Amino acid sequence: MLEWLLEVNEGVNDLVWGWPFLILIVGTGVVLTFMIRFVSFTKFVYVMKQTFLKIFAKEQVGEGEVTAFQAVSTALAATVGTGNIAGVGTAIAIGGPGAVFWMWIAALFGMATKYGEVVLAIQYREKTPDGRFVGGPMYYLDKGANQKWLAVLFAAFGAAATFGIGNMVQSNSVADSLQTTFNIEPWITGVVLAVLVALVIVGGIKKIGKVTEIIVPFMAAIYILGGVIIILANIQLVPSAFGIIFRDAFTGSAAVGGFVGSTLTLSIRYGVARGVFTNEAGLGSAPIAHAAATTDHPVRQGLWGIFEVFADTLVLCTITALVIVMTGAVDTGLDGAALTTSAFDEGILFGGYIVTFGLVFFAFSTLLGWSYYGERCMEFLFGPKSIIFYRLLFIPLIVVGAVGGLRAIWALADTLNGLMALPNLIGLLILSPVIVSQTRQFFGKGGIYEKETKKTE
Repeated sequence: MLEWLLEVNEGVNDLVWGWPFLILIVGTGVVLTFMIRFVSFTKFVYVMKQTFLKIFAKEQVGEGEVTAFQAVSTALAATVGTGNIAGVGTAIAIGGPGAVFWMWIAALFGMATKYGEVVLAIQYREKTPDGRFVGGPMYYLDKGANQKWLAVLFAAFGAAATFGIGNMVQSNSVADSLQTTFNIEPWITGVVLAVLVALVIVGGIKKIGKVTEIIVPFMAAIYILGGVIIILANIQLVPSAFGIIFRDAFTGSAAVGGFVGSTLTLSIRYGVARGVFTNEAGLGSAPIAHAAATTDHPVRQGLWGIFEVFADTLVLCTITALVIVMTGAVDTGLDGAALTTSAFDEGILFGGYIVTFGLVFFAFSTLLGWSYYGERCMEFLFGPKSIIFYRLLFIPLIVVGAVGGLRAIWALADTLNGLMALPNLIGLLILSPVIVSQTRQFFGKGGIYEKETKKTE
C-alpha cells in the first residue's frame, strides 16, 4: 500500500513540478514584472533604503501586530533554511553549476511575484475580534478574487504541507546533522527542539517575531561571513567560477571526477525548481506572515517581499554556489547538504561546523515560521478554536521527524508545496490589476514615493 502511494505521489510530483508548472510560476513573475513597470529593478535603491537600511527602526506607521521587520523575519525564518544549504547543493549536483544561473533568473522575476503576494496580503487582510491581523492567499482568493474554493484548496494544502516541509523534514535534518557531527542521539534533538518551539509558538506571531528578528540576522551573518571568507581567500577564482556558471547555463556540464554530468534541460529545470524552493516566491506562504505587519500602505510592505527574495537567493544561495564551484567540491559526487559541507570544509578551517550550525538555526527558524503558517490555514478552515488542536499535533511530530526516516514525507511535502502554489498563482493573475493599481498609487504622480523623495531633496 505504501509503495503504491509513493508511486502515485511521484507521478503527481512530476506533474506539479514539471515544465508547465515551472513555466507558470516564472511566467507569472515575468507578467507581474512588466505590469508593475519593472519597479523591482528601477526602484531597487529605494527598496533597499526602505528595507535593509530600516531593519532596526522602531517607529512604525500604520496598523498591525508586529513591526515590518519582524514580519519579514518570520517569513525569512520559514524561507531561509535547508534550501539555501541543501537545495543549492542538490541543484548543482543534478543540474550542474549552470543551474545557479537559472536560479538567479527565477529569483529576479520572483521579486515581482513576492511583491505582489505581499501587497495583496495587506490589501485583503482582516482584523479579528481579539485584535489580531490575519491574511494571505486564502483571504485574497476569497475576498479579492471571489474564489472561495481556491481559498479552501490553498488552506488545506498549506496546513498539510506544514507537517512535512515545515516540521518533520526540518527536525530530521537537524537530528541527522548533530548526530553526524557531535554524536547526539536523534530523540534528544527532537525533544529539545519540540520544547523550544512550543515555548515560542504559544506566544503567537508577536513572540515568533521577536525571536526570529534575532535569529535570522544572526544565522545569516555567521553563514555569510564564513562564505565570504572562503571567497576572499580564493578571490582569484571568482571570475572563473562565474564563467563556469554562465557557460554551463547554456551548454550543460560534462562529467568530471565524481560529477555525473548534466544536460541543459536538467540545468534549467533544477535551477528554477530549487530557486522557487529557496525563496518561495509564488508558493503563497510568506504573505501569511506579512499580513500581520504594521504598515501604512500595501506597497510599503511589498518592498520587503522584493528584499526577501534578493537576500535569500541572490545573496545567500549565490554565496553557497560560489563556494561549491570555487573549492572544486562540485566534482566530489556528493549531493545536497553533504556537498555544501564538503565545500566549506575544503575552503576554511572548521567550515563544516559553520554549515552544521547553519542547518540547526535555519531549521529551527523554519519550524517557527511554518507553524504560524499552519495555524493561519487551520484558522481559515475551521476557526480560531482549531489552533490548539493544530499545536497539539505539530509539536509531537517534531520528535517523530527527528527519529524517523523521512524520504516519503519529504516527497509528499514537496508535492504539497507545489499544490499550494497553483491556487495562489491563479489568484495573483486574477488580482494583478489590484497590484498595478496599488503600485501606481504609491509610485505614480503625487504618490507617497514622490512626496518622500521631495522631502529628502
